[in-house]
Formats: sequence, structure tokens, C-alpha cells
Amino acid sequence: MWLFILFVAIPIIEIGLFIQIGGAIGIWSTLLIVVLTAIAGTYLVRQQGASALRDIQMSFSNLNDPGTSLAHGAMILIAGVLMLTPGFFTDTIGFLFLIPKFRDKMLKLAQQHIKNVKLHTHTNFTHNNTGTSTSQSDTTIDGEWKEVEVNKSLDKNE
Repeated sequence: MWLFILFVAIPIIEIGLFIQIGGAIGIWSTLLIVVLTAIAGTYLVRQQGASALRDIQMSFSNLNDPGTSLAHGAMILIAGVLMLTPGFFTDTIGFLFLIPKFRDKMLKLAQQHIKNVKLHTHTNFTHNNTGTSTSQSDTTIDGEWKEVEVNKSLDKNE
């Protein structure tokens, strides 16, 4: 549902900004700004993308965890998509993703969100000798299981 809201809200915001800014500085100046921000964004994304790719390669060659470098690369890619989308709102968000400290903050927020999701969805299961499965969390999932031996004489290679 939130994705649908984004697909509706972002164009409405962009149209409103085009009307406001175009009315204040004129249509040609508005269009020039949109084109210049796309050009500047493309240049910055290429530059930072190459740097992120070098960081990822260095992480692999040094046998370090490339997670942070990959996350920064993904955010730079998102910035590129936003910068190429015509509009002032998307350009602003795109430029924010090109700021390393902003990316660090977004990465920390994402990691915190993932920890919270894991904390709420983690369930430990134990099996007792009766063949039933019990859960140690608030949610109980009841089921039965039994071990089955495979008849090896059915194998055609023997």
C-alpha cells in the first residue's frame, strides 16, 4: 500500500513544485534547472559510483565484509535513478543520497529496522521425542513429523 502512495504522492509533489517554481522564475529557467541538475547528478553518480565500486573490490581483495560498500553502492544507484527523474523533489532526495554522511545515517536506520524486524519475527522451535514440534514463542505451530528410511534398492545405479 505504501508503494502505491509513493507512486501517487511523488508526481503530485513534483507537479506542485513545477507550478510554484515555474510561476516564480519562468518556464525556461525551470526547465534549465531540471536539465542542469540531471547533468550534475549524472556526473556525481558516475564519480561516486566508481569510488563505491573500488571500495567493493578492495573489500573482496582484503577479505573484508563488503556489506557497507555494497549498501553505499546501492544508495548511489538510487540517487542516480532519482537524479535522472525530472523534478525538484526527486533531485533533492537524489542529492541527499550522494552525501556520504546521509548514506551512513540511512544505513544505520536500515540496520536498526532490520534488527527490530528480526527481533519480532524470531521463533525458536524444539522437537520432543513424541514427534511433535513446539514453539518457544507466543505463537504455537503444532505439527507432526516422522523419520522415513529410504529404500536404497530402488536406486537404478546399483
